[in-house]
Amino acid sequence: MPAGSDDPEKYLEVHPEPELVVLLPQVFLERTKGRGLVVKSWVLQMNVLIHRATGAFVTHCRWNSLLEAIVVGMPMLCLSLDTEQKMNKLSMTEDIGAALELEGYTKGFVKAGEVEAKVRLVIEGEEGRQLRARVAARKEEAEAALQEEGSSWAAF
Repeated sequence: MPAGSDDPEKYLEVHPEPELVVLLPQVFLERTKGRGLVVKSWVLQMNVLIHRATGAFVTHCRWNSLLEAIVVGMPMLCLSLDTEQKMNKLSMTEDIGAALELEGYTKGFVKAGEVEAKVRLVIEGEEGRQLRARVAARKEEAEAALQEEGSSWAAF
């Protein structure tokens, strides 16, 4: 999507793409018609994170993605796969409290039911309300750090 736009359709106007039927099964397109948008090429992750329809972010826990989510106050579902991702997942879930873990990755497979349950928890449940409050607090801390005279400003 173009920078500053929260309308993914504008992205498609600027970047013509191949027909979806070439990329996805027809049954998928029928099931999701009118409920979402599939972008077939690259899109700025930050524009997706700030979109009003985004309620949670499933992430592999690369550091830049985690920072982007914190800066916009987006709750995360962590699916760490390797290297530093596992340490980053621990930071987000246990230390910072801005994320929930998708546990199926330890068995090599995350089931749709687990993803659905965690998304519902983030959006609907009391635990989700608490998670969103913790993420909002981390967002405020990040904003303060980025201000002139903030800790990031001073360190830079």
